[in-house]
Amino acid sequence: MKNPLIVILGPTSSGKSSLGIKLARKFRGEIISADSRQVYKGMNLGTGKVSKKEQRLVPHHLLDVASPKKQFTAAEFKTSTNVTIVKIIEAGKIPFLVGGTPFYIYSVIDNLQFPEVVPNLKLRKQYAKKSAAELFQMLKKLDLRRAKSIDRHNPRRLLRAIEIIKATGKPVPVLSSLPFSYSPLILGIKKELPQLYKLIDSRIEKRLKAGMVKEVQNLLKQKKITHKRLQEMGLEYRFISLYLCGQMTFPQMKLQMKNANHKFAKRQLTWFKTDNRIHWFKNQREAEKLIRLFLIK
Repeated sequence: MKNPLIVILGPTSSGKSSLGIKLARKFRGEIISADSRQVYKGMNLGTGKVSKKEQRLVPHHLLDVASPKKQFTAAEFKTSTNVTIVKIIEAGKIPFLVGGTPFYIYSVIDNLQFPEVVPNLKLRKQYAKKSAAELFQMLKKLDLRRAKSIDRHNPRRLLRAIEIIKATGKPVPVLSSLPFSYSPLILGIKKELPQLYKLIDSRIEKRLKAGMVKEVQNLLKQKKITHKRLQEMGLEYRFISLYLCGQMTFPQMKLQMKNANHKFAKRQLTWFKTDNRIHWFKNQREAEKLIRLFLIK
């Protein structure tokens, strides 16, 4: 097969990372992490980053490649990933794109073309103190179509959409795609929501016991990140920041963290279910069978 690419996707806590390692070892692969927060240095427990020991089992790429102070965009991810895919294939290995950030994944497999609008620092400063809810209402008035598809809880993406509209005087363009130069097999880990919620809750408990709050405190102490940036990242980091700022108790933080991850998992599944190219599987054996059939074509 010419230029194979195997994508393993699924909602948060579904077991993508560990399964990706097992499958990559079996099929002589290397893993590219498709996670919008695992790219950042020092953010390990909160992002579910694989351990150094696990990274020694199979080469991993796009981990720890950016400072958490600055946003690593989907466009940057796409460029870096395409270069990495070529290197893996040239080395006679199979690239495995593993993760749960839909925008990252589809930027690669659908070769999305991004609008070229430079950051407007004046605009960003002007709107810096606006909440996600306020930015969402602004976007709804400017571009209802984009408002319906965006993550309404992500102030960074909301502000970027407003920035594009202000710069072009037009609605945010639909991201165009070009023919993809690789042959992707897209595999999705199938989990029912009740089971997924239990896995999420268990994982959060384990990460908190392992020192997730301490990890964030160290990043703040070393001035590698700010509370504002933490809250932009959402999920675990947003609530840890609010807890450390004294805006909620530890039990409140933990509950909010679990609820936010439940909603996030549901959004991920909603997004993935619109793609009929995904082959959903329940266990490793099913995934191996799909990969074998794919590779002999």
